[in-house]
Amino acid sequence: MNSMKNIILIGFMGTGKTSTGKLLANKLGYAFIDMDSKIEAEGKMTIKDIFARYGEKYFRKKEAMLVQQIAEKKNVVVSTGGGTVMNPENMIILQKMGIVVSLTAEIDIILERTGRRGTRPVLDHADVGDRRAAIKNVLAMRAAVYKQADFIVDTSALSPMQVTEEIMRVIKKDVGTHA
Repeated sequence: MNSMKNIILIGFMGTGKTSTGKLLANKLGYAFIDMDSKIEAEGKMTIKDIFARYGEKYFRKKEAMLVQQIAEKKNVVVSTGGGTVMNPENMIILQKMGIVVSLTAEIDIILERTGRRGTRPVLDHADVGDRRAAIKNVLAMRAAVYKQADFIVDTSALSPMQVTEEIMRVIKKDVGTHA
């Protein structure tokens, strides 16, 4: 029996990890785990509030614990938080547990998609002119890690459904070559 691997979506906020992850899980008949939502549910507060109350370090610790918990799971699509992969241990675990797909998008698209203030702690302290610079900055810091994915999909001009279809196409090919 050819069992499919878990699929882990990494990438910057606004690249479509959650919307694509839900569709992909649905198509594959997998469970969907949105790491940020899970941390919010467990902490009974938003990530913004977790950052404000306990700081980023505390949040990253929670995130690392969650990565270890989900490492045991099978048949899951995981949407990671944008910064999850900056912890090298997290990245190693994620790479072992499945196929890592990096979603990427042009800065202006990310700016447009993350326009709602108050939900993105990494960007919220920046005003509009600075948001672009903040995105550029954080993207530059994370670029090398995002490139460690098994493959990359640019979502700039694609709907979540098109991104899902692209991932399905690639993993079917991948499963065929590694069987």
